[in-house]
Amino acid sequence: MLSTYMSYNLLTKDLLTSLNRVSQQSINAREGAYYRENIGKIGSVDAFLDDYRLYNYAVKAYGLEEMAYAKAFMRKVLESDLTDPNSFVNLLTDTKYRTFAQAFSFKSETAVAQSDAQLDEVIGLYTATVNNAGKSQQEETRYYNIVIDTVTNVDKLFQNERLRDYVFTAFGIDPNTFSYQAVRGALTSDLNDPDSYVNKTFGAAITGYEAKIANANARLADPAVSDAEKAALRGNIATWRKQIAGAERYLALAAAYNFNPDGSLPAGTPAQNAAQKAATGEAYVLATPRVTSAAALLNKAHFEEAVAAATTVEQLLADSRVLNYIKVAYDLNGVTIVPATIRNILTSDPDDPNSYVNTTGKGDPRYVELAKAFNFRTDGTLAAGDVAQDLAETIKAGNLYMTRYNDKDDEADKKLIAQYRSQVAEVTTVDDFFKASSVYKLALDAFGLDPATESKWKIKQVLLSDLNDPKSYVYRLKDSRYLELAKAFNFDDEGSIDVPVMAQTEAEIQIVSKAYVMEKSRFGTPDDKKKAEAEAKYYAEQIQKIDSLKEFLAAPRLVNFVLEANNIDPKTVPEGFLAQIFSSDLDDPDSFVNQQSDRSYRTIVASFNFGATGQVERPHDTAIQTRRGIYQTLDYYVRQAMEIEAGEENAGVRLALYFERNAHTVSSAYDILADDALYEVFKVTFGLPDDIGSADIDAQAELIKRYLDLKDLQDPEKVAKMITKFSVLFDLENFNETSGAVAVLSGGGGSISADTLLSMAQLRTGGR
Repeated sequence: MLSTYMSYNLLTKDLLTSLNRVSQQSINAREGAYYRENIGKIGSVDAFLDDYRLYNYAVKAYGLEEMAYAKAFMRKVLESDLTDPNSFVNLLTDTKYRTFAQAFSFKSETAVAQSDAQLDEVIGLYTATVNNAGKSQQEETRYYNIVIDTVTNVDKLFQNERLRDYVFTAFGIDPNTFSYQAVRGALTSDLNDPDSYVNKTFGAAITGYEAKIANANARLADPAVSDAEKAALRGNIATWRKQIAGAERYLALAAAYNFNPDGSLPAGTPAQNAAQKAATGEAYVLATPRVTSAAALLNKAHFEEAVAAATTVEQLLADSRVLNYIKVAYDLNGVTIVPATIRNILTSDPDDPNSYVNTTGKGDPRYVELAKAFNFRTDGTLAAGDVAQDLAETIKAGNLYMTRYNDKDDEADKKLIAQYRSQVAEVTTVDDFFKASSVYKLALDAFGLDPATESKWKIKQVLLSDLNDPKSYVYRLKDSRYLELAKAFNFDDEGSIDVPVMAQTEAEIQIVSKAYVMEKSRFGTPDDKKKAEAEAKYYAEQIQKIDSLKEFLAAPRLVNFVLEANNIDPKTVPEGFLAQIFSSDLDDPDSFVNQQSDRSYRTIVASFNFGATGQVERPHDTAIQTRRGIYQTLDYYVRQAMEIEAGEENAGVRLALYFERNAHTVSSAYDILADDALYEVFKVTFGLPDDIGSADIDAQAELIKRYLDLKDLQDPEKVAKMITKFSVLFDLENFNETSGAVAVLSGGGGSISADTLLSMAQLRTGGR
């Protein structure tokens, strides 16, 4: 019979070969295949416990086969809340139970319309979109001004969607409902030709509507007209005015371009001259209800030009842009502030106690500041030689405006974001998404989609698309905005909320985070644990934002976190190694990941939801076990089988293999005391008699610490030396015969600990 060390060394020097040999043995291969094929059919704890082959395969994999009979106990293990430090499994000293529970997923993931990461990302994107709107407008205008000069016929303008959308925005034309004939007809019309398309179509329409409005006003002046008819007439007038405004857009469009009736351009004439381009650019910037930085600069320039030319208050305030500019600059945006209020302030003498600002305005500092900023007399005129506002006041007004121009929008944004956070939490179906107005508006705005013009049917199909299916609706649109919108929400194909699609599930994030904290704080200080917990929090937040394998591998902080959580030193991982690992087929025994003797790499790959293309996909998990859980169970079973087989010939070899596998998990002397196999190796290695087990538990712990620096168990080289010493001493003690070690391992990896027995007793007595 070979020595313990030689037998151990034969198995571990080429561990992969040893594991593959054991996995290919007929009984192990058959049981593994059965487990893999049938675990997905199990949907409850009861069904799992009742399936003898599946249940026994699993408990054996985790070294718990001696507990297979204790189903009530194992049920409590499986049903424990792993996130609760006081749950049943987390209070057990033997960590094998927690590892076993982590391999299963009887607790459902949380279905939400948006995860915290998705919500924060959408709000962040909305905020960035808002903040960058001015720059975006400037960039679009720059692009437009360059490209419009290259347009030689009207059809080229339509062919360039970016150019076309700019024109449509500037002139208020809906890109989803526009008439090609109407737009092309206007662009190729001559306003000076009464028979041109635009004059005959839109000019005539305006004349007709104006006539209808005149007739309606005449009817309204007739005292004999009933109140009901008056109400109808006012409604008609409002409608006709909207029609006029719409028709005027096409007249403005015709005036802005120089195309011939056939769509060509006159020789030597550009599509637009400088003045036309400037007017179109200004219309584009001012088209959005939000005052962007670009719009604010235009308003500032407009005010400065208007105030320099103004000679009366009426002339100045007749311009609605100027009126609004003044109200914003001097913080007079209240609903009670009407044009007459501004006129009264501008014609007040702040030094006169009987003036408007001091009586009605009650000396409001804003009123006084505005009155002093202009030079109008009480009748609204200027004294000879005076200007409406001197240069210093104009500059001051400009500074005030540029400081305050977006205050109203900022306040509206805060309200919208607050409403969004509240409403999105109540969304449980895709129909709720449309009913929650703040959710619909903010979400579409965030992705550059116009809530006022987008088809709700289209948006619904986007949200219902299967992101795992490249043929689904959202991919057919070939527009990244819709794809990103679909990724930001979690609806299934029936429109109900679903579990978020993330690089790792909530459960996997919790498992890897807990493992990381444990690894980092095993022998550390409270400060080390605090830092580890902060890093785990960072990981949990950031991993939810990862959309692809490429993004993950490009984030070394996240990669190192995962490696260290799995007891792998990142410095030992060669460049490009992980890319090969993740691109491997877990089901191909010849793939790169399956050629690694360290099965932690298989566990890592299986814990992520990266698809064949490297993108995050919705996992196709079984009912009670994730992909990681399945591969981990299969790997643990084979390792256990190898150790059991080795123990049949030499119990010392099994002990050595067990110690090599579990030594790094030891955090305290009590971990060794709680594991009979580890304790047996310790006693043999340091020549201690079996009867020390009858000593006080704390005394035994002190003895272990006196003989062994527990930190050494984190060093593979020192562990190897301990195993060598153990092997020699084991052979000397046992002379190739079995001993108490056999009793330690006969149950399959360790006898039932006192901790477990106590927990079982409590179950029998109802916890009394």
